[in-house]
Amino acid sequence: MSRYVSALYDVLANTIGADKLVLRAGKMNALKMMRSHTLPDRICALQRLVLEDPTLERVTGRAASRRVIAEIEERMADLIAQRNVEDSIERKINTKMIERHQDYLKDLKMEALREDAGPETPSTQKKLEELEKLSARGLAASALRLLRPQMLKEVVGQEAAIRSLLAKISSPYPQHVILYGPPGVGKTTVARLALEVAKTRAYTPFAKDAPFVEASGTTLRWDPRETTNPLLGSVHDPIYQGSRREFAESGIPEPKLGLVTRAHGGVIFIDEIGEMDPILQTKLLKVLEDKKVVFESSYYDEGAPNVPEYIKRLFKEGAPADFILIGATTREPEDIDAAIRSRCAAVYFEPLTQHQIVTIVNGAMKRLSAKAARGVAPLIASYTIEGRKAVQIVADAYGHALYRMHAVRSRGKAARTGDPVRLDIGKTPVTITEDDVRDVVQSSRLVQHTIVKGRATREIGKTFGLGVMHYLGSIIEIEAVAFTASGTGKGSVRFNDAAGPMAKDSVFNAAAVLRAVTGLDTANYDLHINVIGGGNIDGPSAGLAIFLALYSALTKTPLPQDIAITGELSIQGKVRPVGGIVEKLYAARQAGMRAILVPKENIHEIDRSLAGIDVIPIASVEQAFRALTLHKKSTRRATRGRRNTSARP
Repeated sequence: MSRYVSALYDVLANTIGADKLVLRAGKMNALKMMRSHTLPDRICALQRLVLEDPTLERVTGRAASRRVIAEIEERMADLIAQRNVEDSIERKINTKMIERHQDYLKDLKMEALREDAGPETPSTQKKLEELEKLSARGLAASALRLLRPQMLKEVVGQEAAIRSLLAKISSPYPQHVILYGPPGVGKTTVARLALEVAKTRAYTPFAKDAPFVEASGTTLRWDPRETTNPLLGSVHDPIYQGSRREFAESGIPEPKLGLVTRAHGGVIFIDEIGEMDPILQTKLLKVLEDKKVVFESSYYDEGAPNVPEYIKRLFKEGAPADFILIGATTREPEDIDAAIRSRCAAVYFEPLTQHQIVTIVNGAMKRLSAKAARGVAPLIASYTIEGRKAVQIVADAYGHALYRMHAVRSRGKAARTGDPVRLDIGKTPVTITEDDVRDVVQSSRLVQHTIVKGRATREIGKTFGLGVMHYLGSIIEIEAVAFTASGTGKGSVRFNDAAGPMAKDSVFNAAAVLRAVTGLDTANYDLHINVIGGGNIDGPSAGLAIFLALYSALTKTPLPQDIAITGELSIQGKVRPVGGIVEKLYAARQAGMRAILVPKENIHEIDRSLAGIDVIPIASVEQAFRALTLHKKSTRRATRGRRNTSARP
């Protein structure tokens, strides 16, 4: 039995190893018993080692010893079987690991080869060469970029608006601003240049590298589910939208910063802000208040260990968005979100006069190093009141002039030598003629902006009213005729149906005042009032002009044709104030009117030193009659003066 026990010790040592056997004997408090010469001690030590139980006591007696040895054999059989299985599995694992290691080494070799060779393939290399050829083929700067003002003093006709904008932006406490005005008068250019001026002043909060970020309200699109929002920013979730690969694989949502964060510390300019989605305007208001953009995502886990620190910060603190908003619009203030409008100062840009358009055209000619024939600048000014459009016409006419000059020289040289001619613009002065401008007008299908012109004559039944739409004034030609009705009280009134209900109300008010002033019963006359060219008159401001046209038609009183008229007429003969008086004044000047009748309560809205025409305030129809009579005398004096001047040698 002693030899049998020794053999069991050898099997156990071979199974678990001699070193592990000694370590286990120390843990099981069996080391001394294992080295004992007494058989029961050695059996007890073996039992403790196999069963791993240090509390087992030795047994005496042959039968008990055999029972313990049988138990030890059973347990050792399990250990040997387990060991064999582990060895088999370990051999397979080692085989797999060797195979994987070889594959890994192969991948490393391939990656090293790719790094040495780069990511390029013959196909991508060919496309790169094509792209480089396209980049090297770039054209010169566009004419519009060349002709765009580079300094605020080069902007024509907006001195008051520039001064007002600088006062609001170039300050220790800059304000959000909305620029109102017609298109093409320099709102975008002035906004960009105003920031450059503000950055040069030490008392403003703008740094030298303060950004100017532009966006267009007409093209800003966003998803109400917040999957995309280029203005404010959005979160790209790893499943549906796909964040970056390293984030998508670990399930991390990735915030995408918007334009408001790019504009942090500077200005964000939104052109046509009135075209923005109303809900997006409301969201922008929240950013204006908080000066940051807050991100949320159901995929974000703040406690995840693999989330980068900057993403944690964006979700916790938000993205900074402390900027100044400058919006520009051709719409009315009521079309802008009221909450945003209340937080923004308003700056109004003026419509451009014909003289100012001429100045812009002459400046564009100078930048192009071109000459303009006499009459070119006024001709261009007659087709537009937009500075941008005037510059476009100049650029187009410049191209027509070059084409004409090249064609003439080519015919001459070809006739002599048969060789083509090259035109050196730097040495050959380019002269733009009226024919060049007319070619542009014909090819672009342009029409003169103001067809109606004031004339130093008088007519019966015709007046000139004034209207306004989107900061642009317009002349409204009103004519009236009166016929005796076929019977007493059988008269009728006809008016343009397209003119709208407001204009018809003005006609009825005018008829009531007409009866009160003249004593004539309009029911005894057939009256026909016509707005030449049609159009919807959305407002009562044509009331006085309609009354004067009817009065002239009934009483056969001729009216001057170089006076424009605006004002609401009450049934008591009072002239009430109207809106858009500044724009109407510009329209009257554009039409060459010598004077304008305006309600007395509107006179404070006009800078009379800049008006350029006589502004006559009136409060009643009697004052309107008196103003027209006085203007008749002044017109005669002015006409005599012109005749005397022309007769001088």
